[in-house]
Amino acid sequence: MLEELRIRDLGVIADATLPLGAGLSVVTGETGAGKTMVVTAVGLLLGARSDAGAVRTGAKSATAEAVLKLESGHPAVARALDAGADVEEFDGGAELILARRLGADGRSRAFLGGRAAPVGVLAEIGETLVVVHGQSDQIRLKGAIAQRGALDKFAGDALTAPLGTYQALYSHWKSIQAELDTLRNAARDRLREAESLEIALAEIDGVDPQPGEDESLKAEAVKLANVEELRIAANTAHQALIAEDFADEGDATTLVDVAKRTLEHVAEHDAELGAAAARLAEVGFLLNDVATELASYQAGLDSEGPERLAEIEDRRAALAKLVRKYAPSIDEVLVWAENARVRFDELQDDSTRIEALDAEVARTEAELMKQAATISKIRGKAAKDLSARVSAELKALAMADATLVITLEAGAQLMPHGADEISFLLQPHAGAPARPLGKGASGGELSRVMLAIEVVLAAVDPVPTFVFDEVDAGVGGRAAVEIGRRLAMLAQHVQVLVVTHLPQVAAFADQHITVTKTSVRGTDGGTATGFTSSDVRLLDGPERVRELARMLAGQEDSESAQAHAQELLDDAKLLPQRA
Repeated sequence: MLEELRIRDLGVIADATLPLGAGLSVVTGETGAGKTMVVTAVGLLLGARSDAGAVRTGAKSATAEAVLKLESGHPAVARALDAGADVEEFDGGAELILARRLGADGRSRAFLGGRAAPVGVLAEIGETLVVVHGQSDQIRLKGAIAQRGALDKFAGDALTAPLGTYQALYSHWKSIQAELDTLRNAARDRLREAESLEIALAEIDGVDPQPGEDESLKAEAVKLANVEELRIAANTAHQALIAEDFADEGDATTLVDVAKRTLEHVAEHDAELGAAAARLAEVGFLLNDVATELASYQAGLDSEGPERLAEIEDRRAALAKLVRKYAPSIDEVLVWAENARVRFDELQDDSTRIEALDAEVARTEAELMKQAATISKIRGKAAKDLSARVSAELKALAMADATLVITLEAGAQLMPHGADEISFLLQPHAGAPARPLGKGASGGELSRVMLAIEVVLAAVDPVPTFVFDEVDAGVGGRAAVEIGRRLAMLAQHVQVLVVTHLPQVAAFADQHITVTKTSVRGTDGGTATGFTSSDVRLLDGPERVRELARMLAGQEDSESAQAHAQELLDDAKLLPQRA
């Protein structure tokens, strides 16, 4: 709910605060007093385009500020918090402040909860909070999407389940259709990919690499490339351990054996030398083992000739080719090949998958058509009911021959919300062509059309606050009373703010606000000077009677005019609030 509206230096309003409340609030005043600036201020707070010409003459900037009371779970509260706004919360509710500053140089700044914010964020939040109906304002049901949404909400529970089933099916249908399109559109690319993988796998399988083979072959190649040097070293070491060539000096095993036996002869006299003899015995065993291994090593070298080295180099070249093509090492080549086989199997299965998806798409589409037909039938019934109710309201609003026409036409394709293209049209009188809302109607007529629609939709599609400007243009008498009554009916569900010049409408208000103009004229050196300013006040009982008397006869002090004004107030209380 819009709790308070503050305006500074906007148009002729220097500084004003409008205390608003629940129900119906009206703004009245003489022509030129600045009533429309109230609507302008609300528009600025909803992200409307700024106009430097709206800044009060002589002022550097104009400011509009609104205090809103909302439920804690309202979407506007969540969006404001996302934007970094400070939101004051209390039991079951929250307070949010919107502000817009318009400079005389045309620059504009927006504020949300005391923090600077993009103007677009104000517009996003405003869409969920306030709807303005005026000659220069867009109407909320002008677009096809909004009209479809309003009709669906009016249809209520009868449409909820079928539409939910349809939307779930539609989502599945679009998903499998997208997969099918991807498979078909990429068929050539996938075929080329399959052929490439097949060639690569054949090449890898032909070489048949083994894990770690590249490293083991590298080590063997190094060994064979130095075979002569290795043979000499092994032979020399073997001879030094056990060989006749070292008979004069004694080979290692002989010398160790001599030392062992020498110590064994005296071991009984000293345990320490006995221990040394035992250890020399172990050394002897080790030397014999090493000598045996060296002999075997030499025999192995003799069996690995140049043919083996050539064979290894050929194998390493084949492995290196795989590494260059597929991965940094043979182990990684094997991993790549494993993944490639999985992908190849997937590509081979495309034709089967396409056939299955084709059948599923056809089956789902047929079910969607059935659901769409059910939805169209429900919408058609709701459209007739909504049209009849709104048309009845129009008759009471001095548009006796006007009819709201709601058309449902089959779209060229299935859509997320069905197959219907929905249009709200206004037929001004019998025989005239029905035209889209907003075309072919004056600002006042359009406001009345929207009032009729909002009254009917208020119970099922409420927006917290409605602002009407020129809703009573061109009407009077009984029609004006009916406009006031219907505004009061709408105010039973939502907050309503109306700028009006009709006392019959103002009499229904819960809060009556007046805008009064003060003009000061003078001269300066022969040049006319002066200024005009307006004041905004909430009227009490007696003041309200005087204002209605002024609106009725232009004579707020006339006893007869005041009596008539009091009669309007009394009648407004007695008139039934429902037709």
